[in-house]
Amino acid sequence: MAKHGTARDDRRPSVSNLRTVRGKSDGASAASSRADALDRLIHERLRLGIVSALAVNDTLSFSDLKKLMNTTDGNLSVHARKLEEAEYIACTKSFEGRMPKTQYRLTPAGRRALERYLDHMEALIRATRER
Repeated sequence: MAKHGTARDDRRPSVSNLRTVRGKSDGASAASSRADALDRLIHERLRLGIVSALAVNDTLSFSDLKKLMNTTDGNLSVHARKLEEAEYIACTKSFEGRMPKTQYRLTPAGRRALERYLDHMEALIRATRER
Protein backbone atom coordinates (compact mmCIF):
# COMPACT_ATOMS: atom_id res chain seq x y z
CA MET A 1 0.00 0.00 0.00
CA ALA A 2 1.16 3.52 -0.70
CA LYS A 3 2.73 5.57 2.08
CA HIS A 4 0.18 8.35 1.78
CA GLY A 5 -2.93 6.16 2.05
CA THR A 6 -4.93 6.60 5.23
CA ALA A 7 -8.35 5.67 6.44
CA ARG A 8 -9.52 9.25 6.08
CA ASP A 9 -8.95 9.03 2.30
CA ASP A 10 -12.21 7.07 2.09
CA ARG A 11 -14.29 9.81 3.69
CA ARG A 12 -16.10 11.98 1.23
CA PRO A 13 -16.27 15.65 2.19
CA SER A 14 -19.66 17.18 2.62
CA VAL A 15 -20.63 20.81 2.46
CA SER A 16 -21.43 20.76 6.18
CA ASN A 17 -17.84 19.69 6.89
CA LEU A 18 -16.48 22.53 4.77
CA ARG A 19 -18.75 25.41 5.75
CA THR A 20 -17.42 27.90 8.24
CA VAL A 21 -19.45 29.87 10.72
CA ARG A 22 -19.23 33.57 9.92
CA GLY A 23 -17.63 35.67 12.55
CA LYS A 24 -16.22 32.71 14.43
CA SER A 25 -12.59 33.31 15.33
CA ASP A 26 -11.68 30.33 17.47
CA GLY A 27 -8.92 29.10 15.16
CA ALA A 28 -8.90 27.28 11.86
CA SER A 29 -12.14 27.13 9.92
CA ALA A 30 -13.73 23.83 8.99
CA ALA A 31 -12.74 24.43 5.37
CA SER A 32 -9.10 25.01 6.13
CA SER A 33 -8.97 22.09 8.55
CA ARG A 34 -10.30 19.86 5.75
CA ALA A 35 -7.69 21.16 3.30
CA ASP A 36 -5.36 18.42 4.48
CA ALA A 37 -7.90 15.90 3.15
CA LEU A 38 -6.92 16.92 -0.39
CA ASP A 39 -4.77 14.25 -1.96
CA ARG A 40 -1.55 16.24 -2.18
CA LEU A 41 -0.09 13.65 -4.54
CA ILE A 42 -2.56 14.37 -7.34
CA HIS A 43 -3.22 18.00 -6.41
CA GLU A 44 -0.03 19.00 -8.24
CA ARG A 45 -0.87 20.27 -11.74
CA LEU A 46 1.11 17.81 -13.85
CA ARG A 47 0.15 14.74 -11.81
CA LEU A 48 -3.52 15.77 -11.87
CA GLY A 49 -3.21 16.15 -15.63
CA ILE A 50 -1.70 12.67 -16.00
CA VAL A 51 -4.37 11.02 -13.85
CA SER A 52 -7.16 12.94 -15.62
CA ALA A 53 -5.87 12.03 -19.07
CA LEU A 54 -5.63 8.38 -18.10
CA ALA A 55 -9.15 8.50 -16.62
CA VAL A 56 -10.58 9.13 -20.09
CA ASN A 57 -8.17 6.89 -22.03
CA ASP A 58 -7.55 3.18 -21.48
CA THR A 59 -3.81 3.67 -21.95
CA LEU A 60 -1.48 6.41 -23.10
CA SER A 61 2.12 6.17 -24.18
CA PHE A 62 4.89 8.23 -22.63
CA SER A 63 5.08 10.35 -25.81
CA ASP A 64 1.30 10.87 -25.85
CA LEU A 65 1.37 12.09 -22.25
CA LYS A 66 4.40 14.26 -22.93
CA LYS A 67 2.58 15.98 -25.81
CA LEU A 68 -0.69 16.32 -23.86
CA MET A 69 1.03 17.78 -20.82
CA ASN A 70 3.45 19.90 -22.85
CA THR A 71 6.35 18.92 -20.64
CA THR A 72 9.86 17.50 -20.82
CA ASP A 73 10.91 13.85 -20.65
CA GLY A 74 12.50 14.34 -17.24
CA ASN A 75 9.56 16.19 -15.71
CA LEU A 76 7.02 13.64 -16.95
CA SER A 77 9.23 10.77 -15.83
CA VAL A 78 9.56 12.11 -12.27
CA HIS A 79 5.83 12.78 -11.85
CA ALA A 80 4.77 9.49 -13.46
CA ARG A 81 7.14 7.65 -11.13
CA LYS A 82 5.53 9.25 -8.07
CA LEU A 83 2.09 8.19 -9.29
CA GLU A 84 3.39 4.71 -10.04
CA GLU A 85 4.93 4.37 -6.56
CA ALA A 86 1.56 5.35 -5.08
CA GLU A 87 -0.04 2.66 -7.28
CA TYR A 88 -2.28 5.26 -8.94
CA ILE A 89 -0.96 4.37 -12.38
CA ALA A 90 0.63 1.25 -13.85
CA CYS A 91 3.49 1.30 -16.32
CA THR A 92 4.16 -1.34 -18.97
CA LYS A 93 7.41 -1.28 -20.93
CA SER A 94 7.83 -3.10 -24.20
CA PHE A 95 9.57 -2.77 -27.55
CA GLU A 96 8.20 -2.02 -31.00
CA GLY A 97 11.01 -3.28 -33.15
CA ARG A 98 14.06 -1.78 -31.48
CA MET A 99 12.20 1.21 -30.04
CA PRO A 100 11.19 1.12 -26.37
CA LYS A 101 7.53 1.85 -25.69
CA THR A 102 6.17 2.85 -22.29
CA GLN A 103 2.41 2.64 -21.74
CA TYR A 104 0.54 3.98 -18.72
CA ARG A 105 -2.91 3.13 -17.42
CA LEU A 106 -4.92 4.30 -14.44
CA THR A 107 -5.32 1.71 -11.69
CA PRO A 108 -8.52 1.20 -9.69
CA ALA A 109 -6.79 2.90 -6.73
CA GLY A 110 -5.92 5.84 -8.98
CA ARG A 111 -9.50 6.12 -10.21
CA ARG A 112 -10.79 6.11 -6.61
CA ALA A 113 -8.23 8.76 -5.63
CA LEU A 114 -9.29 10.97 -8.55
CA GLU A 115 -12.97 10.55 -7.66
CA ARG A 116 -12.28 11.50 -4.02
CA TYR A 117 -10.24 14.49 -5.16
CA LEU A 118 -13.00 15.68 -7.52
CA ASP A 119 -15.66 15.15 -4.83
CA HIS A 120 -13.62 17.26 -2.44
CA MET A 121 -13.12 20.04 -4.97
CA GLU A 122 -16.85 20.03 -5.85
CA ALA A 123 -17.73 20.31 -2.15
CA LEU A 124 -15.36 23.27 -1.80
CA ILE A 125 -16.96 24.96 -4.79
CA ARG A 126 -20.50 24.37 -3.45
CA ALA A 127 -19.53 25.68 -0.01
CA THR A 128 -17.99 28.78 -1.55
CA ARG A 129 -21.00 29.50 -3.76
CA GLU A 130 -23.45 29.07 -0.86
CA ARG A 131 -21.81 31.83 1.16
